Amino acid sequence: MTFQTSALILSWVAILLLALVVSGLVRQVHALSSGTLRRGEPVGPAPGSTAPDFRRLAPEHPEPMVLLFLDSDCRTCSEVLEEATRHAPPPGITVRALFRGTAPETGPLPAQGGEATLFDRYDAIATPFAVVVDPGGTVVRSEPLGSRTAFRTLLAQLTGRVEVTSPGGTS
Repeated sequence: MTFQTSALILSWVAILLLALVVSGLVRQVHALSSGTLRRGEPVGPAPGSTAPDFRRLAPEHPEPMVLLFLDSDCRTCSEVLEEATRHAPPPGITVRALFRGTAPETGPLPAQGGEATLFDRYDAIATPFAVVVDPGGTVVRSEPLGSRTAFRTLLAQLTGRVEVTSPGGTS
C-alpha cells in the first residue's frame, strides 16, 4: 500500500467520523430547540402548586407576577432582560428578575441577586426560565425561555393579546 492510498483511506475515515459527530450535534440542537428535554419529568414547579418563598418575593402583591430566573453570563438571558426593561410589562403584570449570583444593574425592573436556593426550589434547570405566579402564590405556568420573542409571547398570552412577529423574527 502506498503512502497516498493510506492517506486517502485515513482521510475518508476522518470524514466519516466527523459526519457522525456533526449528525449527533444536529440531533441534540434539534431536541433542544424543539423543547424536548432528556429528563422524563417536567421542569419547574407544577401548575397549581404553591410557589416556593413567594411571600418573601412579593409581600402583599395584588397582581400576577412573572419570575425570571437569569444568569449574568447568559447571552439569551441578557436579551430577555433587555426586552423586559425596554418594554414595560402590560398593566396588571409584574416582572421580577432573579439571579444566582450578583444581579446586574437593570434599571426599572426589580432584580434580586444571591437567589441560588430559589433556582433549586423552583427547579430552574436552564436559564432564562420563567415562572408565572398568581397573586395568591399559586404557580400558573413555568417554562424555559429560548429567546426574547418567547418572553414577549409569554406576556402576550398572559394578557390575552395575540403576538405578531415579522418574517425576521421580531415584532
